[in-house]
Amino acid sequence: MDNNQNPQDGNINIELNEMVAAGVYANLALVNHSPSEFILDFIQLMPGVQQAKVRSRVILAPLHAKRVLNALQQNIASYEQQFGEIKEVEPFVLGQNTPQA
Repeated sequence: MDNNQNPQDGNINIELNEMVAAGVYANLALVNHSPSEFILDFIQLMPGVQQAKVRSRVILAPLHAKRVLNALQQNIASYEQQFGEIKEVEPFVLGQNTPQA
């Protein structure tokens, strides 16, 4: 994106520093909500270890949560069209089984 563009044009500049760009690994997500927000906890669960760590928490307004849902649905459909169906091995129940990598 051109740095000369301004928000009045409907464009924004997004900064992504190196630490955030590296990302965090999560193999479990928990979602909770209140009347005013959705809370997404991204967790790293190691096989055979009873203690799991929340690696990142994202808090969203309901409208933004719905936009994230729509973006994920579109991206999953695109992914599956290109690479094939994503198959779930078995339902995951917290505390009863370990997610497969």
